Amino acid sequence: MKSQFQDPIASAAKLFHAPFHLSNLISYIFIFTFGLSFGIVLSLYLKNLSLNLQVTQLSLSPSTPPPSPPPPPSPPPPPPPPSPITAAKTSNLTSHSVLKKYLQPPDAMHDMSDRELLWRASMVPRIREFPFDRVPKVAFMFLTRGPVLLAPLWEKFFRGHKGLYSIYVHAYPSFNGSSEPEGSVFHGRWIPSKEVKWGQVNMIEAERRLLANALLDIRNQRFVLLSESCIPLFNFPTIYNHLINSTKSFVQAYDLPGPVGRGRYSHRMSPTITLQQWRKGSQWFEMERDLALEVVSDAEYFPVFQRYCKGPCYADEHYLPTFVSARFGERNWNRSLTWVDWSRGGPHPARFNRMDVTVELLEKLRGMNKCEYNGNSISICFLFARKFTPNALDRLLRFAPKVLQFGP
Repeated sequence: MKSQFQDPIASAAKLFHAPFHLSNLISYIFIFTFGLSFGIVLSLYLKNLSLNLQVTQLSLSPSTPPPSPPPPPSPPPPPPPPSPITAAKTSNLTSHSVLKKYLQPPDAMHDMSDRELLWRASMVPRIREFPFDRVPKVAFMFLTRGPVLLAPLWEKFFRGHKGLYSIYVHAYPSFNGSSEPEGSVFHGRWIPSKEVKWGQVNMIEAERRLLANALLDIRNQRFVLLSESCIPLFNFPTIYNHLINSTKSFVQAYDLPGPVGRGRYSHRMSPTITLQQWRKGSQWFEMERDLALEVVSDAEYFPVFQRYCKGPCYADEHYLPTFVSARFGERNWNRSLTWVDWSRGGPHPARFNRMDVTVELLEKLRGMNKCEYNGNSISICFLFARKFTPNALDRLLRFAPKVLQFGP
């Protein structure tokens, strides 16, 4: 029995000490360790794969995913583009604003030189139809020494007709019109001026300066030249309609033999201006816009007058009559709308003082002749009259409501 008990121990010792059996044991341990490691790695891989599949299924399912940490703040998105309607409104408004700014004439008192002014005024659109509602205006251009002496009468004449007229005043440079009250129609209507002497070419320069300033307002359609001693013979609607509806301009021009007519012509003006073209007429004109553009753009006749119309030539009586007759005679009624009295003789027309102003005189001036107008014979030949002195103002204001039909 003892022998049997000792045999297993001995056998184990033999197995443990035997080289062959030791190498086998190491191999078993190695295989076991490798298998255990492989099992652990495989188990982790399968676990991770299972987790990914679950996440994928959850993301595809309609259920709400578990909350995640909020992302970092991002900059605000740009504003959305305007809708077509809003864009169209903005475009129309911008276009209208730009056009309105373009159409706005500059202030009467500006810093342009004569050369710049005439160049700017000579610009004309080639498309005749206006892309906006244009109400034509009459430009009243006053050529004065200082203030408009009969301004209170003209104030009553213009009252209630804003938007249908424009006013421009050319006075001596020493007078800037600052004495006109702010509520007056003449306030701020003085233009940059230069010295003017009677009978000299600078009188024509002043007239062209007035025309050029008035042309800067594209709504001005008719242009009438007046002096500080002129009065209106009718109310504003009558004069406005007469001018706006006229098919021609009113520039007096006639051929006058003798020393005060053809005798003023200089042969040095030839060949640009010939004796046969030489005309005389009243300085006080009225013209439509196209003819006014031709006057301020004239680079042919006017330079000749500047060089050769000196001394007793009296450019203001010959330039426009000659220029208009030679170039645009078919567009002219060939008469003036301003009445003057030359019956007393002398180089200047008669003056009308306080006691000269009567109802009979004014009524006579309003319908003294028959004249052609747009193919018809009418009794209205003159719309204005001169020379009325300041001491006649009170009687003119008194008779205006009854005879001239404006005021009080």
